[in-house]
Amino acid sequence: MTNKKMVIPDAKSGIPMAFHIIMPDSALFPLNGNLVPVKKQLKKLGPNANGARINALLDSMRASSPTRRPSDAEDLCSWNLHHPSALTKFEEITAAANGKQIVVFLDYDGTLSPIVEDPDRAFITSEMREAVRDVAKLFPSAIVSGRCRAKVYDFVKLSELYYAGSHGMDIKGPSKRHISQRKGNQTVLCQPARAFLPIIDEVYRALVEQVKHIFGAKVENNRFCLSVHYRCVEEKKWVELADQVKLVIKDYPQLRVNHGRKVFEIRPTIKWDKGNAVEFLLESLGYDESSDVLPIYIGDDRTDEDAFRVLRERGQGLGILVSKAPKETNASYTLQEPTEVMHFLRRLVEWKKLSLLRH
Repeated sequence: MTNKKMVIPDAKSGIPMAFHIIMPDSALFPLNGNLVPVKKQLKKLGPNANGARINALLDSMRASSPTRRPSDAEDLCSWNLHHPSALTKFEEITAAANGKQIVVFLDYDGTLSPIVEDPDRAFITSEMREAVRDVAKLFPSAIVSGRCRAKVYDFVKLSELYYAGSHGMDIKGPSKRHISQRKGNQTVLCQPARAFLPIIDEVYRALVEQVKHIFGAKVENNRFCLSVHYRCVEEKKWVELADQVKLVIKDYPQLRVNHGRKVFEIRPTIKWDKGNAVEFLLESLGYDESSDVLPIYIGDDRTDEDAFRVLRERGQGLGILVSKAPKETNASYTLQEPTEVMHFLRRLVEWKKLSLLRH
């Protein structure tokens, strides 16, 4: 696998963007989250390679989302110590935010809406929508999702937000009547993977045809990336589904495959993810060089780890993982489920309103 750096000005925003092109070996199928091909892991296993391959695939697919850690009492206690509840430690978070501009980043599935079997029915509740609307009135706010940007907007229906779809490869700012709280007067629109659209459409059609015989499999076109959902596929069919995806993707070295929560994420080989989207939005808002900003990113999936890692490396900002179980993460705090996310957002609004009254 080779890694080449390119600098391309985005046609819409005019901002030059440097990113890496990851060129995988097209004969292999990079299934796990670190893009290490399963086949490469098994090449020394000889006659037992096929059985080991199946087991490796199943283990990789079961481990969707951030890697689960052992859940014994001692480990759970240790994990909670290092990743406390954002609700329990709310005063600690607001103390870190004192005198700074909070910028809120939110994943969608599993964060604002529950994980459901049918991804087309991952609806946000009216209470959650109201909480997000209230947050956006007080803080620059964005939803960063692997979904198609237009689909996320159809779910949320709030024009005052930034929307970063396709894992940050499709970013658009608020409508003009909601831009008073951000610096600059242009609606942000960033599409660094635009050149890949014809290939993605071609692969989408091929995948739909290739997996149509596997009951429960669903191919979703997120415009700048694709998702093959297997949440409703029987586990005994998982390996077959992975093989069918491999048959299609092996002919397209311009694309790579990652795991999400019971989903294969097929993306262009540019090094652009949710972490890059966060950096782009902070720069667009005028906060890339600022020490008076506190980005807060809330998400539940492995793909959100890219954003958590960016905030940790910046030494500025807080990652909050939504999970009921211990997982390896770069986040600092946790919330257990979307309901707790809603409670956290409401408390953030209440805290900000009280702060404004004091001043």
